Amino acid sequence: MKKNNKHLLSTLLKSMKPNPKTDEQKDAYEDEAKKLQLKMLRIQQGVFHKKERVVIMFDGFDAAGKGGAIRSITETLDPRSVKVIPVGAPTEEEKGKPWLYRFWRDLPDPGYITIFDRSWYGRVMVEKVDKLTSDEELKTAYDEINHFEALLQRDGIHVIKFFLAITKNEQLERFQDRLKDPYKQWKIGMPDINARKKWDKYVLAVDAMLEKCNPKTAPFHVIPANSKKFTRKEVLKIVTDELTYCEKWIEKAALEYKAKKFDKMLKE
Repeated sequence: MKKNNKHLLSTLLKSMKPNPKTDEQKDAYEDEAKKLQLKMLRIQQGVFHKKERVVIMFDGFDAAGKGGAIRSITETLDPRSVKVIPVGAPTEEEKGKPWLYRFWRDLPDPGYITIFDRSWYGRVMVEKVDKLTSDEELKTAYDEINHFEALLQRDGIHVIKFFLAITKNEQLERFQDRLKDPYKQWKIGMPDINARKKWDKYVLAVDAMLEKCNPKTAPFHVIPANSKKFTRKEVLKIVTDELTYCEKWIEKAALEYKAKKFDKMLKE
């Protein structure tokens, strides 16, 4: 993605096709997803033993599939060294502290992966659209975010950022599906309805965010997410590609263990 690409989300939404409603490629998707998930497990072991630190963050429209994309990453992982942080509105206590405090608090320890379900970008999306933050604070927010991410990387944290984009029609269909399913009705409430009424304002806010907070060192991966299967596979591909250097720990460790003749020692 180009750093200075303006109106990125607006342009993408106009070009996106409706979600295909068939499962013709279901088997091919599941086979590839399983391979990527196995690779993700090997990567997690490398992250743990190499004492790497990884942050993966997801933002996107309501019902864009953030939860499903996160599950595709974590499904086969050891839960002891991966943590998912759901981000909602700040508490009264958090409002009394610097606004990035609550994200600093949840950064991963060495050897761990932290996944943020929504993120610090709420400052320049929902808080901007709903006027929960003053104009003066918003002016500095973009630079504060860029500085925050630069500090994370300087401290050795690998940062991967996603924005999941769906069309307004696709969102409506997903909302309607949730209302029909008693096990999913909890996923939709008045905040979702109110945000949908401000769709155009959110698109403009995201366009500004992608223009101002998309450096080459910490680029956004903007995924056209009308198809859930495509989204999950694409997310897995990007994450495993970016962290493939951690997977090599498995090969190196196997050679070292063999050199040390662990197998012979176990048989004695």
